[in-house]
Amino acid sequence: MRAPPLLQKTVLIVLSLALIAGGTPGPVSGQAAPSYKPAELDKLVSRIALYPDPLLAQILAAATYPDQIPDAAKWADEHHYQTGDDLARDITEDHLAWDPSVQALLPFPSVLEMMASDMDWTTQLGNAFLAQRQDVMEAVQRMRKKAKEYGYLKSNEQVVVSGGPYIEILPVNQGFICVPVYDPLIVFAPPVPGFFVGGAIVFGFGVTLGFAFRPWGWGTTRFIWDRHEVFIAGGRWERTWVNRGSYVHHYGDFHRWTGPRGVEHHELIPRSAAERSAARLGHARPHEEHHHH
Repeated sequence: MRAPPLLQKTVLIVLSLALIAGGTPGPVSGQAAPSYKPAELDKLVSRIALYPDPLLAQILAAATYPDQIPDAAKWADEHHYQTGDDLARDITEDHLAWDPSVQALLPFPSVLEMMASDMDWTTQLGNAFLAQRQDVMEAVQRMRKKAKEYGYLKSNEQVVVSGGPYIEILPVNQGFICVPVYDPLIVFAPPVPGFFVGGAIVFGFGVTLGFAFRPWGWGTTRFIWDRHEVFIAGGRWERTWVNRGSYVHHYGDFHRWTGPRGVEHHELIPRSAAERSAARLGHARPHEEHHHH
């Protein structure tokens, strides 16, 4: 039985308007936003909650592009011997098409390796940050308060830990970003009698990021904790679950490369097993430093 002409016309108009508004609904627009409970978010952020604010912000932003992480991790691994201005030049010359937030982590091979080796975690972290940014930031604060109350998290030569009500972890030297190493099962639980809390978080290595890395947001990336805002490269990060298919964050003078990748013209030297192990244990690698200067 055919529908009445008026109903047919109405259906056609509705379909036409839908096509004009946003094209045919694809898999991105059709997916329901994830919803994580506080305890789930606590566990999700636990392995990065004690990272310095600028590094934490870059990781959260980069995690919203999970499909780009494995390739970026491979690139970082193969160029790990480069540092400073030379590394910034290599990144620019290679015409990398990844989002600037992903490129921002290229000086940190161990961080990208952590993300690439557990893509389920990375994808969930990115999805949570897109759908529940405020809740993710609150989860970070809950974990930081635990680590601080139990005596594990405190200021040292590399970072300044603020008192609260929102706990900031900021580099002593803005150009030196350390990567703390810790066991979430230890630092977010009360210490057992006799346990040396001072050795639970190792600030053994970090990376010097000079002015050459400002196009990627280093030096201008921060949290406004009380307003639940994140500023990446000086601009408010506004990528959400709803607009993730269209939002392009503004990185100032950063030149987004949209053409084909150029021919690789740098020497590729993957890290050795010993270097990977040292990174996981928080020891300095050849191009990293133990202290800021």
